[in-house]
Amino acid sequence: MTDGLAASWSATLRHAHLAAEHFWGAVEQRCPGRLPQQEAAVFLAALGRLASGGDDPAGRAALLAVLGSAYRRYRLLPHQDAVEAALVATVARYAPGTPESAAAWAQAARSASVAVTHAAERAGDGPAWWPARVVDHDRAAEGVAILTVRPWRSLPLRPGQAVPVCTERWPGRWRWYSPANAPRPDGSVELHVRAVAAVSRALVHAVRPGDRLWLGPPNEVGLSLDPASRSDLLLVAGGTGLAPLRALAEQVAEAPAGRRVTLVVGARTFADLYDAISLDKLQCAHDWLTLVPAFSHDPGAEPGEWGDALTVALEHYRPGQEVYLCGPPLMVAGSRLRLLAAGVPAGRIHLPTEPAG
Repeated sequence: MTDGLAASWSATLRHAHLAAEHFWGAVEQRCPGRLPQQEAAVFLAALGRLASGGDDPAGRAALLAVLGSAYRRYRLLPHQDAVEAALVATVARYAPGTPESAAAWAQAARSASVAVTHAAERAGDGPAWWPARVVDHDRAAEGVAILTVRPWRSLPLRPGQAVPVCTERWPGRWRWYSPANAPRPDGSVELHVRAVAAVSRALVHAVRPGDRLWLGPPNEVGLSLDPASRSDLLLVAGGTGLAPLRALAEQVAEAPAGRRVTLVVGARTFADLYDAISLDKLQCAHDWLTLVPAFSHDPGAEPGEWGDALTVALEHYRPGQEVYLCGPPLMVAGSRLRLLAAGVPAGRIHLPTEPAG
């Protein structure tokens, strides 16, 4: 990301409402009836963020997932030139610059279009995003929050998937989160968030019930259950990596089919075990579920609970189990080799992958 693109995009966002109106009007003039006016602000924020650059690979993938779906949903692929021109004109109006900066934005908009075209080829036919309201916000532990959000329409979510999430406090910045629940009758989605970056810090420290979020299209990340399998499960969670694995346990609860599940939940100390009440309720309701805490830095831990999550989990591994693991990057990075060394077949190891963009 060049400093000039970043600065002019920040200046444009200071007039976000007017910029969205201008952008929508420019698109409507060139290709009428494509982009709904009420979606223009979210669309423009994402497109401008993508064009100005600066995201890490996961953030860029999230942007491409929502924009690819938007271009497909609103049939904008044949009208990319019009969208590019509208973006460049909007930036020029609210962040006037030199002929060189206008040329840089034209090139950036073209590059963004090329990337979005590839993303649209992989996108489904559903909505690009689902507006949602925060209905509950619980500061579950230091730096961790559990948010319950309710989309305005049903989200086609399967346990183990990840969804891009955007808060109106950071327009255009989308980040991946894996919901912690199987589908609920009321359509609500539970997000577990640790405050490690701008969006997650806002979700933990600033967002409150009643605030608006947007949820993007669900994406497979390698943690969904095989519908044809009835193998027992060993689920190994570190930190907020618990979220998708708790969703898998809830999925099994809907149709146990004789399957037994061991869920190992890793934390530094007992105080860091942020979802203990929900986990205890889940275990008490289902005799096929065994919950095992693992404490890496708690001198008061019981002998069978002392150590990192994977070390403790390997004590509970039994041949035939499918092993699902999710946690911080350092935990995931070395886990495959450790699992293979412990005798777990490669085909039974399930680790999170980067979502596609």
